[in-house]
Amino acid sequence: MSYPNPRSAVQQYNSVGAQSASVETSPYRLVQMLMEGALDKIAMAKGYMSRGEVAEKGRSISVAISIISGLRASLDKSTGGEIAENLDNLYDYMERRLLQANMENDTAKVDEVGRLMIEIKSGWDGIAPTVKSAAEPAPEASTKRIYAQG
Repeated sequence: MSYPNPRSAVQQYNSVGAQSASVETSPYRLVQMLMEGALDKIAMAKGYMSRGEVAEKGRSISVAISIISGLRASLDKSTGGEIAENLDNLYDYMERRLLQANMENDTAKVDEVGRLMIEIKSGWDGIAPTVKSAAEPAPEASTKRIYAQG
């Protein structure tokens, strides 16, 4: 079984999510959307497994793996240090578990990855106020940017 290029899957997911997102989506929100997308695909894969829909299960797991690969590729290990390294290892583990789940039709492995992603996402969601306040431009800068473009 071949898997799509992780960057391609991330780009596809972003283009779909971009329709419902604001024009200026922060990098923080993009990561959050990817995590949500991975969780959606994991839940769908479990449903397909329970109904015996093999092809759809494989596609959902493939996209989930690609999204997780994209999250993994976006890690900045030089800046993120030990946390980024630990996330890299965890994402690698999650990818391998999903691959095993697909081959073995094992919902327990899918559930495990879902729980891990929920835990990572909970931590990410918890830093929202810090990231948001640091990323928002001052009102004056925002106004200047609008006039400069117009």
